[in-house]
Amino acid sequence: KHSCIQLVGHTDCPSPNAFHCGSGEDSLDRLLPAVSTSRRKSSTLGKTEPPLLRTGTRTIYTAGRPPWYNEHGAQFKEAFVIGLCGGSASGKTTVANKIIEALDVPWVVLLSMDSFYKVLSPEEQALAAHNDYNFDHPGAFDFELLVTTLQKLKQGKSVKIPVYDFTTHGRQKNWKNVYGASVIIFEGILSFADKELLQLMDMKIFVDTDSDIRLVRRLRRDITERGRDIEGVIKQYNKFVKPAFEQYIEPTMRLADIVVPRGGGNMVAIDLIVQHVHSQLEEREISVRALLATAHQSQPLPQTLSVLESTPQVRGLHTIIRNKDTSRDEFIFYSKRLMRLLIEHALSFLPSKTPQGQEYEGRRFRGKGITGVSVLRAGETMEPALRAVCKDVRIGKILIQTNLDSGEPELHYLRLPRDISEDHVILMDSTVSTGAAAMMAVRVLLDHDVQEDKVFLVSLLMAELGVHTVAYAFPRVKIITTAVDKSLDDLLHVIPGIGEFS
Repeated sequence: KHSCIQLVGHTDCPSPNAFHCGSGEDSLDRLLPAVSTSRRKSSTLGKTEPPLLRTGTRTIYTAGRPPWYNEHGAQFKEAFVIGLCGGSASGKTTVANKIIEALDVPWVVLLSMDSFYKVLSPEEQALAAHNDYNFDHPGAFDFELLVTTLQKLKQGKSVKIPVYDFTTHGRQKNWKNVYGASVIIFEGILSFADKELLQLMDMKIFVDTDSDIRLVRRLRRDITERGRDIEGVIKQYNKFVKPAFEQYIEPTMRLADIVVPRGGGNMVAIDLIVQHVHSQLEEREISVRALLATAHQSQPLPQTLSVLESTPQVRGLHTIIRNKDTSRDEFIFYSKRLMRLLIEHALSFLPSKTPQGQEYEGRRFRGKGITGVSVLRAGETMEPALRAVCKDVRIGKILIQTNLDSGEPELHYLRLPRDISEDHVILMDSTVSTGAAAMMAVRVLLDHDVQEDKVFLVSLLMAELGVHTVAYAFPRVKIITTAVDKSLDDLLHVIPGIGEFS
């Protein structure tokens, strides 16, 4: 397992070797402590480095996000928010990365206050170009947007993060989508300056670094990353940065739960922080699958369930695909026929309206759009049937796998179309046993603001337990299948079922 880390607004300081300014380079380097190139893990968590899946452009971490909701489908635990404050270039991001590295928990989000600078007016742009705009004043930040974003992220919702361009002093057109976190690390020079932000933090850390070191780091960063000249950086530091630190930032040190001297090099402090976060996360753990397995005994099937009519054709198809002696080619062929019938049946539940006309009174889809979302891997087999009957349908994917140690479903991968919140969603999975994975998939859609009554869970075969699980947690989700089997075996497979469908 390894942390799945989303870096948002990351502005980590470059290494000393990244700074090039003639003969001044050596003199500046002597002010900084030696930087070790070796990676150091937390001494209290001496774990070996886990394997990663690497491609030419991406690193894929092999840990999933465990359930963040209870058996009712409601959020059970909020993300644990760590607030990191400190002066400009004090090493906040370095400390954050050290904490992330030592935590070794799934789905950590690093959120930078730098992403929430206000968009400058033309007059402010002119001041910034001459280093006469104060970026270290509380008025430079969009605290309203920041509080709203952090609140939604803490509640498990999908959010959009602005991308601030320090060259043009404006926000880029495309914002970053961020979703899902067990831990949120929020860092910024004024992260303790707002009462609403403080209330969202579960732990507050102040990074205390010598002012000379902070000045050198700022020189490196602003010259190499932001295209500034050394005179302008020093002018801005003396005019705005240093006074702002003394007036707004340093006084907030008293609000911190922990003060970390020397920044990222203080592994004793980082170890203590990591131990506390681990203890807090352990208190929030929940066993969803175990609760589902003992729930909904002897309940009637819900009204939101629609089972495809058991015509001779449907019975015949089930007879073939349930037969353990059926060849692979026949299994695939007749499964595809059954999927096509199922998708056609599911589409009949979409809202429609009557077009006005003199010659023919027909029906037309009354919605913004239709999106198909498949639960990987087996859910992908249903995509061709949906594409065959819905022209230009958008497709999303969710990868949910069971943790073999805990038995809980875990979210590993997610790719959803933009603006999915306005669509009716056909959520596809081949079989549903306990309903734990389907429940997680529906929860993901709701976290992306899809309306519950616009979600259609479509599955070839479901167990009664799975039907009850989804219907109990999400009573407005339409459940559509070709058959419902009564029981599960000891391995939670549907009985009699259709075997290992994927």
